Amino acid sequence: MAGATLAAGKLAIAQQGKGSITAGEVVDRIKKNLGIPWNDKTYRDTYKIGDPSMPVTGIVTTFGTNFSLMEKAIKAGANMIIPHEPTFWSDADLVDLVKDDPLYKYKLDDATKNHMVVWRIHDDAHAHKPDFIMQGWNEGLKWVPYKMGNDRSWKLPPTTLDGLAKYLDKTLPSGTKSIRVIGDPKLPVTTAVIGRNLTSLTQDFDAVICSDSREYECFEYSRDAVKAGVKRGYIYISHEAFEDVGMQAFANWLKPLVPEVPVQYIPTTDEFWSV
Repeated sequence: MAGATLAAGKLAIAQQGKGSITAGEVVDRIKKNLGIPWNDKTYRDTYKIGDPSMPVTGIVTTFGTNFSLMEKAIKAGANMIIPHEPTFWSDADLVDLVKDDPLYKYKLDDATKNHMVVWRIHDDAHAHKPDFIMQGWNEGLKWVPYKMGNDRSWKLPPTTLDGLAKYLDKTLPSGTKSIRVIGDPKLPVTTAVIGRNLTSLTQDFDAVICSDSREYECFEYSRDAVKAGVKRGYIYISHEAFEDVGMQAFANWLKPLVPEVPVQYIPTTDEFWSV
């Protein structure tokens, strides 16, 4: 893993200094153009690796900064990553939790050697009008015409629970392998909602698409609901499968603000496999 990343890093090192914009200038333009007051109290939307003085050669937006994504960014000639979710495995990227872990040190050293800067946007991405994450989801799935008064529920062309699950499987750009379904595969579906907890699971829709849900909570409720005769289906997807595509919408928004360097969205792929 180290060899592949560092070898690819030669490209970033070779290009270092060619950019005419710093990470701090990129962040300043984002803050000034969001159209909403910046949340100065956020602990999420901050630098995770590097600092504002870093010259930028290219920008990658994505769900999370894992090793696979870092390699892809370096190969693309980009040394600034803007993720939506954590880099160091906790909601607040709490370094104290992992500072003595060899994997933390390895990841930080690898990024530093490749002149990378990581700056996260989460709270302000959701606060933007429209919410970047839901905008990307609706555009990516081509569900904009089907919205039911908000960005999180839809009146869909008639399908089945199985058909909806398969549509998500083939359409989501992150290439998820983690879709799990509870309910009758032949259940007719015309309405759907997305959520992550019991509040969304109890809503009156034909299908509930669940992201980053607690298994002891949501899985058990949905199993009991189906067994009790509730005519509803539940589709469980990974966290990145839901929110990753939103960072494509963010990349499209960001491009005209930083013409000095290329901006691209790279999905954070689902690395799971099953037996």
